Amino acid sequence: MTLLELTADPGGQPANHRGSQVVTSSDLDLALTAQIAVAWAGEGGEEPRLSWWQTDLVSEFGGEDLLRRLLPKTYPWAVFQAVREAARRKDEELRAKASDPDQLVTLFRFGFELDEQIEERLQTHKRSGLSPQEALPGLVEVLGATLHEPWDRAHFEQWVEGYGPAQSDPVPTGRQLKGTAPTALDRRVQQLVAALAPLSDAYPLPHFRVKP
Repeated sequence: MTLLELTADPGGQPANHRGSQVVTSSDLDLALTAQIAVAWAGEGGEEPRLSWWQTDLVSEFGGEDLLRRLLPKTYPWAVFQAVREAARRKDEELRAKASDPDQLVTLFRFGFELDEQIEERLQTHKRSGLSPQEALPGLVEVLGATLHEPWDRAHFEQWVEGYGPAQSDPVPTGRQLKGTAPTALDRRVQQLVAALAPLSDAYPLPHFRVKP
């Protein structure tokens, strides 16, 4: 799949989620902020951060340079959209190793209906004319005000720990959070982010296991 395919905007209006789980815009924004922040922090490439996925997308002379030329109006969103997709694929790859991958809830896989609403929220922001940091102010706290802030591992650790603590058990799949997955999206996001601590050399796949 190409970068253009990763960052394409399907257009149209958000779907009517009649009968679906409806969440607030602020909760969707929290999920998007966490996904983008973790995806950004997990990059390797020429400007490595945590190196959980070997991409170089949020980089002035990497993915940003290409997407700026291809998508001059929306490239900041396209950059984050592409690295978020890279993180989602790594998440999917690790979940696939479980005997019951569809029963795992992770930061990049909340279930079809919620994932669809989060994606639609991203597309709404992308069409708004606002920058990612304007639309999602929480990004400034962890990434900074621009795409070119220097990587500060300690600062990212503080951001992660600010959502915790979270109790988890090491399992072959990753880090399984103890207890039942919260119903509310914001609480799920907070606990999944908190379970990234302590940071490790490989993506630890924090997850809840839910009953079918």
